[in-house]
Amino acid sequence: MPSSEVLRDWAASGAWWLTGRAEGPPRLPPGRAASVVRKSLASLGARVPEIPQLLSERAAYTGFGRNAPWSCGGAFRILPTKDGWLGISLARLSDLELVPALIEAPVARDAWPAVTTWAASITAVEAEARLGLLGLPGGAVPTEAPRDRAGVVATALGARRVNQTPLVVDLTSLWAGPLCAQLLGLQGARVIKVESTQRPDGARLGPPAFFEMLHAGHEQVVLDFATEIDQLRALIGSADLVLEASRPRAMRQLGILAEEAVARGTSWLSITARGRASDTVGFGDDVAASAGLVIHESGSPSPAGDAIADPLSGVAAAVAATAALASEDARLIDVSMQHVAAETLVPSHDGSAADEDWGDRVVSRDGEWWVDTGHAVVLIERPRPR
Repeated sequence: MPSSEVLRDWAASGAWWLTGRAEGPPRLPPGRAASVVRKSLASLGARVPEIPQLLSERAAYTGFGRNAPWSCGGAFRILPTKDGWLGISLARLSDLELVPALIEAPVARDAWPAVTTWAASITAVEAEARLGLLGLPGGAVPTEAPRDRAGVVATALGARRVNQTPLVVDLTSLWAGPLCAQLLGLQGARVIKVESTQRPDGARLGPPAFFEMLHAGHEQVVLDFATEIDQLRALIGSADLVLEASRPRAMRQLGILAEEAVARGTSWLSITARGRASDTVGFGDDVAASAGLVIHESGSPSPAGDAIADPLSGVAAAVAATAALASEDARLIDVSMQHVAAETLVPSHDGSAADEDWGDRVVSRDGEWWVDTGHAVVLIERPRPR
């Protein structure tokens, strides 16, 4: 049974409120992600405020709510295969355009029925391999969380000088990387957000207030990476730390090697779906599912929270980046979103695993949901903006 501390952290996080079916009560997510986030933020120091609802704050701006068996945003679902379960996101037009190649058949306007039929005809491992071949976000939902590597791996490859006001060049987009940059900015770093003219940050298509909250106080630069690569190289060369969230080959195609930048004294932090050694792509919902961070209801897995691997990885990255900026070692920091999420599921002495029968203690009163922890009746809070 989860400890009182774990329950209170989940209840305060907003992620519990987002988990489960719209017509039913909130379902307790597994593990201790909310407690990990609270303790990680506290480790960053006094300049970083406690943000109880960091795991769910995107939903506060989008208006997302519980939506199982779909993700809160509706672009991700977990489908049955011949021998297990497959999570897949169809969030981008480019993803939908690849569905005929994925299932090797034409599709109607709504691709999900055809994808569901295809998934049922194939094993989870085979389906995951096909997603990887096409560069589609998703993967098999494991019965055990992956333990083949740590969530964050830092390697010293050079030397650097510690600066009181470090310069962070942020090449990331969406949620995890910008959240890391924001937490570094709160600690006093100068942050320059760099976007490509050909590929601006996809978060700009979402609620402007969420984008502005993440990037408040940051300088913003837009470059054509084809014709202004020298300006990009100069920014990277002047940085104490570079944040990026693309597959390594994307930077190599620009002639930029993270290892060379680190050897020259610039620390480099890379956030990817499954680590720099993998070409897998992923978003917060499908990556969390591939880590096993899902709920089970009537024998079927459903998403936990809203793209929960994103904020988990952003916080883990900020902790590693803070340590790197205080060090005289120039580090290459490899953040695997999948493994960061999986680490929150590691059993601990405080009893971190969710009890499948815990829903018996969740009750509705006056339009709100409450949980009886055994020590007190606690409000399961809704997502809210900072």
